[in-house]
Amino acid sequence: MPGNTFGKVFRITTFGESHGAAIGAIIDGCPAGLKIDMDFIQNEMARRRPGQSKLVTQRKETDQVEILSGVFEGVTTGTPIGILIKNKDARSKDYSHIADKFRPSHADFTFHEKYGLRDYRGGGRSSARETACRVATGAIAKLFLKNSGIKIHAFVSQVGSIKLEKPFEDLDFSKIENNPIRCPDEQVATEMETLIKRIKKEGNTIGGAITCVVENCPIGLGEPVFDKLHADLAKAIISINACKGFEVGSGFKAPEMLGSAHNDIFENSGENIITKTNNSGGIQGGISNGMPIYFRAAFKPVATIVQSQRSINKFGKEVTVEGKGRHDPCVVPRAVPIVEAMAALVLADHLLRRRLDKI
Repeated sequence: MPGNTFGKVFRITTFGESHGAAIGAIIDGCPAGLKIDMDFIQNEMARRRPGQSKLVTQRKETDQVEILSGVFEGVTTGTPIGILIKNKDARSKDYSHIADKFRPSHADFTFHEKYGLRDYRGGGRSSARETACRVATGAIAKLFLKNSGIKIHAFVSQVGSIKLEKPFEDLDFSKIENNPIRCPDEQVATEMETLIKRIKKEGNTIGGAITCVVENCPIGLGEPVFDKLHADLAKAIISINACKGFEVGSGFKAPEMLGSAHNDIFENSGENIITKTNNSGGIQGGISNGMPIYFRAAFKPVATIVQSQRSINKFGKEVTVEGKGRHDPCVVPRAVPIVEAMAALVLADHLLRRRLDKI
């Protein structure tokens, strides 16, 4: 099975299954001399881990990160960094009822057809459990980016039809973690929470959207053809489980605009060149222009629902599927740190690639 490695210079390879003994990752290309803050890494893991509130799956995982290699006396050595996260609360019996059944909108059918078998315990390799590896490696990427002053903030901007309409410039990012929704607007967060609780009570799920903002990104990250910065960000974000859409800058509002309104006019601020507007989302021609990078990711409703659904089994016979076990009624609150992590991995990779361009 290829496709488990991401990045070109700052590269990660993840491994493991949802109900296996452990999951983990290898980071290759992290520069030597980076101070590793384990408290920061564990805090990032706590933001993603299950069981953190009544709004998410109640699987109890501490997600304790063990660093096996590549770090000596708290500093990276430049060699591959090995990371291990043990699975502590896997309940494989919760999935025995779908051993031969294909759950609607899951990877069950496609995985079975492609490989001729599948690990039905929580989705195996297809499970969102794998994203814990991304958050752990993304935390190290964040530590690397911090040395360059780059900051990444993601937050929930939509649940169902409830939207946070304020532009990100008017938001206080310090309030993102003040509520379980991870929405920086208290009133909107309360409305979102009420909706998720109602949907959960009905035995259903609901989708949402996450907005991500990158501050202090230097000019010059990204390449002008296939490795455009926003193209790599799109691949990174779309690779997250349940993500169905991506837009950067003006995104899907751009078709409604005239060129005269969409064009970002350059200005000299006295210190550097900026743009009067930022419809480009901080990226022009695939290369960062120094303005804040912002993008939005859409997430579908979680496919596992308590309600009975018609489906088929691996023998082609019609069956009924009922969701059991522990699942999120809405994925976006826990997906916030995953979006940040994937953005950090892309930026760390391109930052190192830019350095190579200048050698």
